[in-house]
Amino acid sequence: MSVVSFKVRREIKEKMKKYKDRIKWAEELRKFVEEKIRELEAEENMKNIVKELEKIHIKTPRGFSKKSVREDRDSR
Repeated sequence: MSVVSFKVRREIKEKMKKYKDRIKWAEELRKFVEEKIRELEAEENMKNIVKELEKIHIKTPRGFSKKSVREDRDSR
């Protein structure tokens, strides 16, 4: 593991001390950072997927949608 530090306002630090017996601050902050990183990576992955999909040019024959809907309705 590595150490990461950050600054908070003095009043926040005092409140953190007040509740240190109820909350494991390091654990909570670690969870927050890990979740935020997961969110950012998921967002980045989605952007990459969209870019790749935009490169694919799929052409559907004229009337394909109309024909597919008709076939589906007729099959019921």
